[in-house]
Amino acid sequence: MSLDITLWLFISSGMFLGWSLGANNAVGLIGTAVSSRMVRFRTAAVVAGIFTIAGSVISGAGTTNTLTALGGVNALAGSFTVALAVAATITWMTKARLPVSTSQAVVGAIIGWNLFTGSPTDLSSLSKILSSWVVSPIIAAIFGFMIFRVLKRTVLTWKIHMLELDNYTRIGLIVVGAMASYSLGANNIANVMGMFVPASPFSDLSVAGLFKISGVHQLFFLGGLAIAVGIFTYGHKVMETVGRDLFKISPITGFAVVLAETIVLTLFTSQTLEGLLLGWGLPSIPLVPLSATQSFIGAVIGVGLAKDPQSIDFRVFGKISIGWVAAPLTAGILAFILLFFVQNVFEQKVIHPVPYVISPSVLQRLQDEGVETSGLHGLINRRFDNPKVFKNEILKQDTFSSQHVFDIFHYAAVDSFRVDSTLVQTLDTLWFSHAEIASVAQHHGKTFSHKLDLENVVFSRSPVWASTGDPLADKILQQKKSAVEHLLRVGPR
Repeated sequence: MSLDITLWLFISSGMFLGWSLGANNAVGLIGTAVSSRMVRFRTAAVVAGIFTIAGSVISGAGTTNTLTALGGVNALAGSFTVALAVAATITWMTKARLPVSTSQAVVGAIIGWNLFTGSPTDLSSLSKILSSWVVSPIIAAIFGFMIFRVLKRTVLTWKIHMLELDNYTRIGLIVVGAMASYSLGANNIANVMGMFVPASPFSDLSVAGLFKISGVHQLFFLGGLAIAVGIFTYGHKVMETVGRDLFKISPITGFAVVLAETIVLTLFTSQTLEGLLLGWGLPSIPLVPLSATQSFIGAVIGVGLAKDPQSIDFRVFGKISIGWVAAPLTAGILAFILLFFVQNVFEQKVIHPVPYVISPSVLQRLQDEGVETSGLHGLINRRFDNPKVFKNEILKQDTFSSQHVFDIFHYAAVDSFRVDSTLVQTLDTLWFSHAEIASVAQHHGKTFSHKLDLENVVFSRSPVWASTGDPLADKILQQKKSAVEHLLRVGPR
């Protein structure tokens, strides 16, 4: 697809969303430094913008995978509409000076798309995201409480001249602001561009033959740039509600708050940390797009409790909490309404139809996973091009849980793969072993119309692809399988 004006029109809603996210979350990055007059707004905004872009491009992939699993918006017009619904919701609440959760608005809008198109929602991904909304502010509050207590017993008891302490604090606020900005970009770029990834319009770009920039990373750069512009142009508008009303934040307490927020965002974003935990045999923290605002508010409350519980105005907290509830509901309803108009008035495709066929191998996989399939035998080898029709037919046959409906959709989706040994030989030998490459290449010329058929023939029958029982090794193995599937896929998906 050429990068024409229509394409940029579709991408513009993601840029608008990035701008509104930056404006809304600037308070959690540089609000304290600016409102305390330790750092000028322009300086703080430039630093935050640069590090936000860096985090988006370098570390944005992990949380994006979770969000796209929730609902794969696979048409640009659909991505445009979903992003527009979120951006409009966030901008409206930003104008009302409410620091709202962008993550919640995005999830609400994606569920709105799922409902409109008849696509099932992945409850596993949804539960991860919902649990993070509850856990992240609590963790941020704990870290905020602990960090301030440590500061109170160390730095604040040292006999440091006031001017020198102010200088150290200024440097600290800039450093933690940069760290928080990097973490925000890495974690929240999924909210800005995640819905565009399945329908990414950009091709890989070669730079002087030295390295390639993938289409996804180009999207992440544009999204990160939009967030940076939002911080710079409108970020100061939201700072008053949190920085002055909820809790009177001093430079020292602001340092503790932003550091606690940064730690929480990093915990739920870092693939390196996930690898370390798996390597040590510990349970990993899910990589999900958090609400940076929730983490910031949680940290503010934690620091407030450590310093002076009476100073927290919980009435303001209640007002902010209303925005957290209203955001996903508003975005979901608005997305549903806008999708109707975009599809029926402007005659744009908001979803590229994916055919569904319940083959015998699909039925067997469902049985292996404990799904009662007796009611599905009448649908074997019937092709459905409309997800709503397919869903209705499934539910006519038997009563299935929402998760089972999602599993049926997942396995029955028709895909197209062809094993080409020439392509297989291009796999990176620094990552893939020669045995892994050879095991795939030996199936040269074979074609598959379901992903699970490819898995059964190419992976399940070869010992080099067998699960090891080591969580980290198995995760890497799954990443390799995904790379092979992407390489062998014929046409877009």
